[in-house]
Amino acid sequence: MSSLDDLYKEIILDHYRSPRNQGELAPPAHRCEGFNALCGDEVIVYVSLIDEKIEDIKIGGQGCSISQASASMMTEIIKGKSVTEAEEIIHAFKEMMDIYESELSGEQAERSTSDIDLGDLEALQGVVKYPVRIKCATLAWNTLTQSIDEIQCSD
Repeated sequence: MSSLDDLYKEIILDHYRSPRNQGELAPPAHRCEGFNALCGDEVIVYVSLIDEKIEDIKIGGQGCSISQASASMMTEIIKGKSVTEAEEIIHAFKEMMDIYESELSGEQAERSTSDIDLGDLEALQGVVKYPVRIKCATLAWNTLTQSIDEIQCSD
């Protein structure tokens, strides 16, 4: 295993063992649940959205190291961002996962010109070698997207 792989493994384990922004937010924060029926991962995302800005975000739930670490990393990069910025980050993360998945399948995917720094999230690039685990890595992201959509529809 390369030193970069070791570093990525340590980042994932750190976020799994010591998740950031874990807990609940009281109403009027929005609560949204996500579930991966394939492996049993579950995540609860609490979002406090004020004036189109994610003022606070917390996570709960249980699951594998990939799903829980991804959720933890997501809260760190999303907290304090505008909805537009959050949507751009969500897109960049999902694109990173899809790009590498496409490359592994032999298809050539066009790389984004996005210059969004995903930071620790880049540690999850290796997940695409295991296509069934991509759902684990994207569970919290899909749940956050659903939460933002529900909040905006209720306004």
